[in-house]
This record gives sequence, structure tokens and C-alpha cells, in this order.
Amino acid sequence: MITAHPGLPEFDYIRPTTLEEASNFLAQHPGEARAFIGGTDTFVRMRDGAWQDKYLVDVKGLPGMNDLTFIPAVGLRVGAAVNMNRLIASPEVKEHYPLLAEAAHTVASYQLRTRATIAGNICNASPAGDTIGAGLVYDAKIHVHGVEGDRVEALRAFFKGPGKTVLKPGDIVTAVEYPRPPQGAQGKYIKLGRNAIGDLAIVGVTAFGYPDRTSSGYRFLVVLASVAPTPLLIDMTLLSEKPLTPELIDEAAHVAMNSVKPIDDVRGSARYRSLMVRNMTRNALTEVWKKLGR
Repeated sequence: MITAHPGLPEFDYIRPTTLEEASNFLAQHPGEARAFIGGTDTFVRMRDGAWQDKYLVDVKGLPGMNDLTFIPAVGLRVGAAVNMNRLIASPEVKEHYPLLAEAAHTVASYQLRTRATIAGNICNASPAGDTIGAGLVYDAKIHVHGVEGDRVEALRAFFKGPGKTVLKPGDIVTAVEYPRPPQGAQGKYIKLGRNAIGDLAIVGVTAFGYPDRTSSGYRFLVVLASVAPTPLLIDMTLLSEKPLTPELIDEAAHVAMNSVKPIDDVRGSARYRSLMVRNMTRNALTEVWKKLGR
């Protein structure tokens, strides 16, 4: 016997015309109202009963939410309502932030990426978020509007745990800002999932490197997904302290493996995840090294 899915619960749809109106409504209904843009996670969680909001506040049409701008002296600003397919197709993103485009392309399917957004991927605060690693290595900043006005939060201090961020009642993410990467920077995102399309990462590895005046001639960053309560930025200082070799890359991969605290779940065991961190970090760093001109 197949039980029919209960579908979405009843809720009130709120469409404010200003950020101030939206923030005030959200602040006045904590625990009952939720801002949404694409809804790719919101509607699934409401359908499944994980979220039981009485009000959904649609903020995608508010001023600035759909802006995608690149200023060479400043960087890239992605409005919170810019969908991932638009981001991926942007010539400026492909030229100056290819790692971000690469990571966004691994999210779900083409159809879902017409709704999914970078801001939503970040606010969801999943340890498996595909685009978060690129944001961390690019040192992204989160623009927030709240009842007290506008402020900027560093992405590296944004996450407090699975599904938890520094956002307060009434806060709305309006944009994600990516500074200009260092000259000559290269990156690679490798995602391990159960299938090629639409699956959450069992393990995700973001590797990033750029020329610098160090003993190796480079600096590297690695971010690991789905192996800790929050995306994990790993210190790769050892790759700057002496000339790069495959053996040093392998040592860095073991450092990454020893830094994680994965869990057992239906998608993979903790031991499997740890071993994949080692292998995938080695592969990602090697690929970045090649791109840098090994």
C-alpha cells in the first residue's frame, strides 16, 4: 500500500515592497515567518514537516536582489535572488571566479538551478553546501539588512552549526560579495555523491592556490564539505614552507584527513569519508598545482 504524500501545509504568502517592511514583519513573527527566494529547500522541508512556518515572506523582487555586478577594482556582487544558472553563464564570473561557477554547476540539476541561489545555499548552512567552499577561499562577505539597518558579515564567521548562522530575527541576506582573487589564482572543486545529478555531497573538497613570495612560490587553501558540523577551512601553511613535491601534497592530504570529524549516515561511513578526504584533497591540490604551472 502506498500512502499519498500529504503535500504542503497551509501558510500565508507575504510579498513586501521594501526591505524595511520585510525585516519588520519577520522580526514581529519569530519562529513563524521565513524569508524565501527560490524555495528549493523551503518547500521541501515544509512538505516533509521539518519546518512549520505560518508565513512565507517573498523577498526576491525587492530592490537590488536581482543585481549581478562586477567592478574590477572591487569584485563581484551577487544579489540574493540571482539564480545559479545566471551566475554560471556570466562572462565575468567565468573569467574571474571560475571556481565559483564550477561549484555552482554541481548543484542539483539544471531545472533546480533556475530557482536555486548562492545566497540560499549559504543561508541553508548545510555542511554539504557545494558553493560555500568557493566563498570561503574567495573570502566572501554577506550583506545583511535587519531591523537596525544594513551590515556586512564575513562568510568565514557566518556558520554556527548545521542549519545555524549568525542571522537574527528580521535579518535578510541581500547580496554576497566576492573580492577580486589574487593574480594568477586557480581552484578546483571535487564532489563525491551517490549519483551525478542532484545528490548532496558525501564529501566535497575545494582547493585554491595562488602565486606568492613563499618558499614554494604559492599559498593554498582547502575547504572540506560534509565532514564536520560546518564547512571546514584547513590550514595549508605546510605547502608554502618548502618547494612543492607530490610527497608534500600527499602530506597535506593526510593533514586534511586528520582534521575532519565525519559521521556515519545513510550516504557513507565516517571511515569512508575520512579516506575520501585524503584522496580527493590530494587530487584537488595536484590539479591546482598543475594549473599554476607545475
